[in-house]
Amino acid sequence: MSRQYIDCREYPSTTNCSVALSADSESELLDAAVQHAVTVHGHTDTPELRKQLAGLFKTGTPPLQAPAQKTPA
Repeated sequence: MSRQYIDCREYPSTTNCSVALSADSESELLDAAVQHAVTVHGHTDTPELRKQLAGLFKTGTPPLQAPAQKTPA
């Protein structure tokens, strides 16, 4: 399995979060991402949140430079 990551810098937030998380397994990354979303961003750990976060995972490692933020749809 290849390394995966999720990068808060890609998404607008009131805290301008600069955290990027990566792991070798999807389950490990999901647990870390959920913990971060709950403790830092005030989300509630629900199946919907877990599904949403897992859908944002990318293969590889986060870039050193902050990527452009996505605009809300």
